[in-house]
Amino acid sequence: QLSGGEKRRESQQSPRFNYYGAEPAAPDLSDAELPHVIEIYDFPSDFRTEDLLRVFCSYQKKGFDIKWVDDTHALGIFSSPITAHDALSTKHLMVKTRPLSQGTRASKAKARAYADYLQPAKERPETSAALARRLVIGALGVRSNQTPAQRDAERRKLQEARERKRLENKQREDAWEGRE
Repeated sequence: QLSGGEKRRESQQSPRFNYYGAEPAAPDLSDAELPHVIEIYDFPSDFRTEDLLRVFCSYQKKGFDIKWVDDTHALGIFSSPITAHDALSTKHLMVKTRPLSQGTRASKAKARAYADYLQPAKERPETSAALARRLVIGALGVRSNQTPAQRDAERRKLQEARERKRLENKQREDAWEGRE
């Protein structure tokens, strides 16, 4: 019993999800993931690295580095989370700071992509050219043009550095052991 007069009703269903307006999800960074990194933002676009380093000059000796995100956003990498928290609590005239977890999508993406390179900055140890000079002189077989007073000063400087390092290690060990 087929009849051609009956119209077939097609049901149209509205789509559940609209995929045309989809945007990639922002990388979710918690405060615990990179606690020593902060976002520096809202500064003039003609600022250069030297200008930002000048703003954070008090953290230079403790270890501080900058990675640029765009013209008005940068990541500040500190040597420890405590130093980063201290920088967040300090008010600056030309720049604003916030934790990375509250940062822009671009800052979080850059931090996620360069997470291995955003490790806390460490101070470079003191060095001396004495060993290199001695090796070169020994290999070439020439006499040193350094005076005995200069050699003694270099030896004394190296001895003081060794003593300072030994004292720092002893203080760290005493702190762990609970000794005074």
